[in-house]
Formats: sequence, C-alpha cells, structure tokens
Amino acid sequence: MYRRQFLAATAAALAASSFPFTHGIAAPTAALTIQQVIDALLADIPGAPFPNTVDTIKTGNPQQPVKGIVTTMFATNEIIGKTIGLGANFIIAHEPTFYNHQDDTSWLSDDPVYKYKRDLLDKHGVTVWRFHDGIHAHKPDGVRMGVLQALGWHRYYNANDPFLIELPSPVPLSQLLAHCKKSLAIGKVKFIGDLIQDCKRIVLSPGAPGGQRQIGNIQKYQPDCFITGELNEWETSEYVRDARIQGRKTSLVVLGHSVSEEPGLEWLVPVLKQKAPGIPVTHLPSGDPFSFS
Repeated sequence: MYRRQFLAATAAALAASSFPFTHGIAAPTAALTIQQVIDALLADIPGAPFPNTVDTIKTGNPQQPVKGIVTTMFATNEIIGKTIGLGANFIIAHEPTFYNHQDDTSWLSDDPVYKYKRDLLDKHGVTVWRFHDGIHAHKPDGVRMGVLQALGWHRYYNANDPFLIELPSPVPLSQLLAHCKKSLAIGKVKFIGDLIQDCKRIVLSPGAPGGQRQIGNIQKYQPDCFITGELNEWETSEYVRDARIQGRKTSLVVLGHSVSEEPGLEWLVPVLKQKAPGIPVTHLPSGDPFSFS
C-alpha cells in the first residue's frame, strides 16, 4: 500500500511540475540506448557531467538498446536476479556495486564474491550505472524530495533551507519514531533521546554525510531532533550524548543508510518514464542488510 501511495504521490507531484526533470526528454523509439537515457537525466543536472564523479558505468555496455530499467539503492545479487527476471538490462544504483566508494575492483580480482557478481552481470548483459552525485546535485535534491514525500513532509520543504523541517505542531519523539518507521517501511531504528520530548524543529539528513557535516547541521539549526541514515558511532552519536548530558535537547534518530535514501530512487521512476517513454521502469528496494534480534 505504501509503495502504491508513494508512487501515486510522486507522479502527481511531477505532473504538477513542482520539481520535474525538464530537458532531454527522449522520443519513443525501440533503438533508445542506455547512454541516451543517462544523457537525458544528466541534461537536468547543473554542471553535469561532473569531473571525478562516481557516477560512472560499473559494468556492461551503455550503447546497447535499453530493454528495461531498474532503480535501486544497491545492485545486490538479489536485485540483479530480479532485474534479469524482469527482462531488464539497465540498473541505476545510488550506491557502490563493488564494496567501495570508487568501485575500484583491482583488489578484488581473485575474490569469489566479486567474480560471481561480475560474471552474473556480464552473462546476462546487464549494465549498472551509479547515480549518486547527479541526483543529489539536482535542484532540488532528488533523494531528499523522495524522502520528504514518503514522510509527507514535502509541504514543509524550504528551498532556502532544505535540511530544516518545521512541523506545524510539536509531536513526541515516540510518535515521530513511529511515523518514520511506518512511512519508510522500517522495522526498527536507533535513537538517542527522551520518548516524551516534543519535536517540532527537525533536521533531515538521509544517507551518510559524515560526522562533521552532521554535527555542523546540529550546531547550525539546534534542532529538537536530528534524523540521519548512517553515522560513525564515535562521531555524531557521541556528540549528541555529550550535548544531552549538558542539558541540550537535541534527539538523534538513525534510520539506516539504505532505507533512509530508498525513496529517492523511487522518486526517479516517473522521471525515467518521462525520459524513456515505452520502456518498462521498476523500482526494486534493496532494503536493509541487517536483521535485529
């Protein structure tokens, strides 16, 4: 139900032209290539293509005709298998495919896990392209907008202060946690704070922006609650713990990296349908790799 509602809301928002990709819309053609789809997406990104970007082809041939597109956070073995089952040959992944930020595989050449994955992609002619720097550089940030829509907070978005969300009325931290879990389909979250504390001023920082940026936003906005995807546990969480012992009231919510950004790749689906009319486009959530006992 959540996925259907979210896609409907995303499509409606795009139809209203509130923040669409606007350029490079492809004409319907059976000969549309993967590279043409990539170029159409990049046409709407200020300054793209970027030098020294991680948004590169990880495997496959971008000149082949696109048969179907899958968006996801991580191109896992499971996602690759589902892509093959759909008859698609183009995966747009937000995060690395081969276990490091640059997708450097020189250290993995004899590794059986890497070789299995690479062979699977090659055997079935699946091209993987990372879309990380570009979707974040879009105005507004596509991942942020997808997450805000999923949370129902897009109405509070301020382009001049994109990190800050001011709720119309305060809610207890317990209610905020329940809302995030339900809206983003998350089983469990980590948090620091008092469950009865009221939260109105929120900073939303999906993904893993790093400790200095996370702490910098806490310093700047002094939020009631700071929500992020992933952190190093010797950085932001320790800062918040010390701050609360000193009497400061900022709570911390850690959603998980993948699930905190997944709606951004779902946000991309109607955009791709606009760019590549007639090409099947599917979002497959890669999900949280962890189980909780």
